[in-house]
Amino acid sequence: MGVVNVTPDSFSDGGEFLDAERAIAHGRLLVAEGADIVDVGGESTRPGSAGVSAEEELARTRPVVQGLAGVAPVSVDTSKAAVAEAALDAGATIVNDVTALRSDPELAPLCADRGCELALMHMLGDPRTMQDDPRYDDVVDDIKAFLSERIEVAVAAGVDEGRIWVDPGIGFGKTVDHNLELIRRLGEFRDLGRPILFGSSRKSFIGKLTGAEVGDRIGGTIASTVIAYANGAEVLRVHDVAPMRQALTVAEAILDPERAAAIHDRR
Repeated sequence: MGVVNVTPDSFSDGGEFLDAERAIAHGRLLVAEGADIVDVGGESTRPGSAGVSAEEELARTRPVVQGLAGVAPVSVDTSKAAVAEAALDAGATIVNDVTALRSDPELAPLCADRGCELALMHMLGDPRTMQDDPRYDDVVDDIKAFLSERIEVAVAAGVDEGRIWVDPGIGFGKTVDHNLELIRRLGEFRDLGRPILFGSSRKSFIGKLTGAEVGDRIGGTIASTVIAYANGAEVLRVHDVAPMRQALTVAEAILDPERAAAIHDRR
């Protein structure tokens, strides 16, 4: 899953692709580099970020979704039903909600009605408060319980359980140790019976471990993402698709040679 942030303030690429044509060109490049899905977001969720109106978010995302819908499957990264509806109308097939249906009561019925894929992510609090001394009894058990409950909420609203993905929310209300424990024990989320979406790309815990600035965290991103893949992650959200695709191709050849051979034959 390649990231296209149509925002002025995202932590790693804010402002780079605020122009719709540049964002579409970047999304096409990510697909050429090996992205299977393009995730388009119009509201930053970095720690301390301020929200934007549905109108502003919709204006940012709709033309980009429309421009990429024929290129690859498109996910819209939003918690607002109005934005999701416009994106689905424009050709998106996945809704990626970092609030796991806690922000807009209309989002679950919309996803149920449209039959789209729905990603539910764990976040402690909201982007403005999530890094204010996050604490858990057991970070994996607590987040598993949260995601299980949010799956139940989605299904009760009519969402097909087979279309739900779960995301432990690396960096969203977690310390460095919390993030490392989640990656180390990611396989435990398989108990939920849903595909695991994982995103560690360029995140601050990598910088805290290595001292690397945002643009120099590819090595840490690759290491954490490959381990997540080995531990059961099925959808991998990244900014740097080409090096990540290469790393995963080699990792897959080592960890799952039969599947790697089948993919190679298809190519």
